[in-house]
Amino acid sequence: MMKNQIMHAREQTLNWLQTLQASGAPQGVVCISALHDPQIWPGMLLPGTYNAVMLKELLGALEAESDAHRVELANWIKSHRKPNGIYKIQGMTDDAVYKKPNLHDTWQYIDFHVSNYSMGAVQALLPHEQHPLEFVTPFLDAQYLKAWLSERDLRDPWQEGNNIVNLGSFLLLLAEQNKALAPQVNESMRIMFDWHDRLQEPSTGFWGIGQHHSALQLLHAMAGSMHNFHLWYKLGRKLPYQDKAVDYALSCPTRIHSACIDVDLIDLMVHAHWQQDYRRQDIENWLLALLPHLLNFQNKDGGFSDVSAGPNVPPRRQDGWVKGYEEPQGHSNTFATWFRWIVIAMVAQCLWPDWKPFAGAWAFRRMVGIGFAMPPKV
Repeated sequence: MMKNQIMHAREQTLNWLQTLQASGAPQGVVCISALHDPQIWPGMLLPGTYNAVMLKELLGALEAESDAHRVELANWIKSHRKPNGIYKIQGMTDDAVYKKPNLHDTWQYIDFHVSNYSMGAVQALLPHEQHPLEFVTPFLDAQYLKAWLSERDLRDPWQEGNNIVNLGSFLLLLAEQNKALAPQVNESMRIMFDWHDRLQEPSTGFWGIGQHHSALQLLHAMAGSMHNFHLWYKLGRKLPYQDKAVDYALSCPTRIHSACIDVDLIDLMVHAHWQQDYRRQDIENWLLALLPHLLNFQNKDGGFSDVSAGPNVPPRRQDGWVKGYEEPQGHSNTFATWFRWIVIAMVAQCLWPDWKPFAGAWAFRRMVGIGFAMPPKV
């Protein structure tokens, strides 16, 4: 019954995506939601589109696209790229963004995030595309990287987890594209793993200050650390204290949180299920209990929202754009819909590894970051 519900939900989502096509733009360039007016907020077409592209890849809906369409859409995404490789959302200005008190740190967080997802979408469309990564090369210098790591503020491990996984993703992509730089990238990754080894909390497996003094801080430590974990998965390293991370995740209620928290919890548990023989039946039972809630959270239009609407629920914004585009929660958008489908796909892959819900299989991202997965090889 749940498999049938997943297939029906997939069809509804793909139909909903078609309704978001931006007028006058190449096919596949979409608004981030039905509330998005691209005449007022043209910059939001980029996140609307990169989320949609990776969602369609995950759902096996890119395979039928022609080469010409793939190139046209990839070129549209690449039009937002600077010569050094960074992608920018049109309309974001210094006075409208905030992640950290230092403006440079704020922009680095935003640039890393937007660039990782934009590159992921281009990679989905053109798997053999070469990506300019000039902005990454300073991190091949040991002193530069160590200084950068020393400035990570583990009072906010969720934010720093994004910074770290994005940097790791760019470094690994750099090594894939330029084999001559692989030794330098390997040394940079060694420095990053050493930093993590010194600061990981053994009782939880997470990074972050104050984990045992605040339930919210522990939740944020989990959310941030799940991003860091991707570096271990990608490189086939044994993740220390993974059992402790599972214990915490299984203690969380099987209910809908936010799109981000839900993907973090499920990513953590599913990868643990794939990688070690610890509480695997408990994980399966937890996932089975959550899956109906996820499927029933789908909106009537076929998309998913980040969180439910409510009188005291703040609006949804593009990450870091605090004085920019916003819309009420509860509405379907490509960000939340992609994240929700990552969760559904991971659960399905974990519970029914031999199930092929459509021609091909779930197509997870190859670059580390949200949407990346390393299922066991059959």
